[in-house]
Amino acid sequence: MKDLIIIGAGPIGLSCGIEAKKNNLEYLIIDKGMLVNSIFNYPTNTTFFSTSDKLEIGDIPFISHNVKPTRTEALEYYRRVSNSWKLNLSLYNEVLKIKNENDYFSITTQNGKFESRNIVICTGFYDIPYLLNIPGENLDKVLHYYNESHPYYQMDIAIVGAGNSAVDVALDTYRKGAKSVTMVIRENEVGENIKYWVKPDIMNRINNKEIQAYFNSEITEIKERNITVKTPEKSLELKNDFVLAMTGYQPNYNLLENLNVKILDDEFKTPSYNEKTMKTNIEGVFLAGVICGGLKTNEWFIENSREHSKKIISQIIKD
Repeated sequence: MKDLIIIGAGPIGLSCGIEAKKNNLEYLIIDKGMLVNSIFNYPTNTTFFSTSDKLEIGDIPFISHNVKPTRTEALEYYRRVSNSWKLNLSLYNEVLKIKNENDYFSITTQNGKFESRNIVICTGFYDIPYLLNIPGENLDKVLHYYNESHPYYQMDIAIVGAGNSAVDVALDTYRKGAKSVTMVIRENEVGENIKYWVKPDIMNRINNKEIQAYFNSEITEIKERNITVKTPEKSLELKNDFVLAMTGYQPNYNLLENLNVKILDDEFKTPSYNEKTMKTNIEGVFLAGVICGGLKTNEWFIENSREHSKKIISQIIKD
């Protein structure tokens, strides 16, 4: 019987494990993917907005070559943290079902079963993309993650979305030799939260027709060699080799629903929890990290949710 099982081996899950170890609690960190799976799925050349000291956990210094670390440096750092603390990890082991047995939880995973008095859910939001739900979305040419520009050299690509990710992908592939770059945007303009230093760049490329943008439009069908785009004026057939759907991601609500965690009736489907203790309406179930914001996935990130782990472990010890 564990004192707690932590679902999610991202930075916040690791931080929870470290606090549990500091307090001599029996714990296990479970993840359906690899260590810091979300960071691994960032584009290859990603540089964090936060400085390295804001990403530190477990009193392990994060030294980077520049003020703001890269994806590669972050992966190395969190491996080092895990090794330094000798964290108990169960990776590539998806949680399939959780049963509340009143005074403990029975957790069924693809590799076995566990029992724990408490559960911490810190699954982030980067594993479940919003789907287009159109014919052809299951083709291999449709991707919801972007790593680097090289595969799209001399290709006709379409990018769905108008946020920072979509704009970054459009500019990167355009500059790295894509044959054509087309943005398909449901709204009437690029996102209002686009980074201020990037917005003039993307607007100049669109105004100069170097990147084609269809506003108030959507892809209605994807085929092997083309796509159908519905615009306000008409439907178009465009040559296409790849569709990069930068449509955003969502938290894993299945786990929350499985445990009957209360979800607020607001536009962001925010899970209900006590901000002082991170405890939900279900005794023994805690939330940490990005999942606390529900669909508002830009509210919580590493630097402002590292303290969740201390609140949680402190409450578990009190209980």
